[in-house]
Amino acid sequence: MGPDIVVPVVGCMMIVAIVVLPFYFKSKERREMQATIRTAIEKGQPLPPEVIETLTKSVKLPPSRLRDIRTGVMWLAVGLGLAAFGVVIGREEGEALTPLLAVACMPAFIGVAYIILSFFNPNKEPRV
Repeated sequence: MGPDIVVPVVGCMMIVAIVVLPFYFKSKERREMQATIRTAIEKGQPLPPEVIETLTKSVKLPPSRLRDIRTGVMWLAVGLGLAAFGVVIGREEGEALTPLLAVACMPAFIGVAYIILSFFNPNKEPRV
């Protein structure tokens, strides 16, 4: 296989891995938790109400300012990384600069929007 086929195949495999692996690891963690609970029940140990509540409640946390800022900074960093990539590639291939900068604008503007929305989010970060 030549490099003209290896690079696209590896790129596609990386995208699939980035999308699929978090689901796999979350599923594996759930299976391990269920096995632990099953073992505790088989041995006759009572389950504390906190464990049952933790298993049945929604895991997704409500939106907060800090989460919006973090998400915005991450999207902004992705946009800046793509822009830097566009500048580096643009030195060799002048025609590539404009399309890569246009692609970099999308995640960068999403990041800016998250950061702006964080100032309007009325939810405070929960105190622990």
